[in-house]
Amino acid sequence: MNLTICPMTEADLDAVLAIETVSYPLPWSRTHFLDELGSPHAFPLVALDQDGKLVGYICPMLVIDEGHILNVSVDPARRGKGIGRLLVEKVLAECRDGGAEFVSLEVRPSNVDAIALYKGMGFVETGRRKRYYENGEDALLMEYIFDGEAGFDAI
Repeated sequence: MNLTICPMTEADLDAVLAIETVSYPLPWSRTHFLDELGSPHAFPLVALDQDGKLVGYICPMLVIDEGHILNVSVDPARRGKGIGRLLVEKVLAECRDGGAEFVSLEVRPSNVDAIALYKGMGFVETGRRKRYYENGEDALLMEYIFDGEAGFDAI
């Protein structure tokens, strides 16, 4: 797969919002993404295919020694092809290089594909947030803990 992962820009937002809107029942707004772009702790990234088409994005942040993935999605037509994994690997590498001790995220228990991806990458379930999502569904808390060696192929 020939992908380029690069920083998200304001020019990417129409394509990001198109994926966001079909991916989540309560999608982030343009303003929310603009806030991420303006945050000193956030480093949103996009994945572009060989034709320059935006096919996925991830919104992580790094505060002192803690990384956190706030939002990630891939174009539904391109899911299951490793794009999400590459985005998460890039975030893990950036957080590790930035001094993070761990990277955390929340995921719906019903999102079995995402949970399988995260577990396959070395994330472990560390807790649960009750009634976290808009429909009352809990969130699973998962963490990737750095142990001095990357457990993934760093980009």
